[in-house]
Amino acid sequence: MNLRSAHKLSYREYQHFPNDGHRHEIIDGEHFMSPAPSTKHQTVSRHLQFQLYSQLELTGRGKVFNAPTDVELTTHDIVQPDLIVVLKENERIIKPKRIRGIPDCCIEIVSDSNPAYDRVLKLEMYQRAGVPECWIVDPDEETIEVHSMQDRQGYARRVVREGSLSLNVMPDVQVEIDKIWRS
Repeated sequence: MNLRSAHKLSYREYQHFPNDGHRHEIIDGEHFMSPAPSTKHQTVSRHLQFQLYSQLELTGRGKVFNAPTDVELTTHDIVQPDLIVVLKENERIIKPKRIRGIPDCCIEIVSDSNPAYDRVLKLEMYQRAGVPECWIVDPDEETIEVHSMQDRQGYARRVVREGSLSLNVMPDVQVEIDKIWRS
């Protein structure tokens, strides 16, 4: 759901949005709201987070955050990706109340309520902001679209359906695809 505003919104307005169980985000200064995610969505998120957490946080190589964590990419782009990866060398962007800057990887799990929001609008925003890597995870199709920045020219896309998947920003971090879909 998009709530249009007369001017471009920023974090100043964002921090006054209600804590009402909905996900509130600002993209290009416009307010978007979506319902809480499904249990299937949350199961996939938890399985992905566990694999990333085990390899990044437990080894001291980075941090993994799950929604709702605010990410202020730009003045007018404040979102809550499903999962966020910030490598150790970039931890300076982690502030007490939010991540302020460009994470190394943002992961979106496609929502049943509005798949185009994750696949198009948010993906274009991540590319415009310069997020090095973005995954679009589709629990129904059991696929992961990996979008990786190519010399600031835009994202290259590949689809992974089985086996393991590496973070482009840290290739020795491997996610086992079949473990994501288990209930």
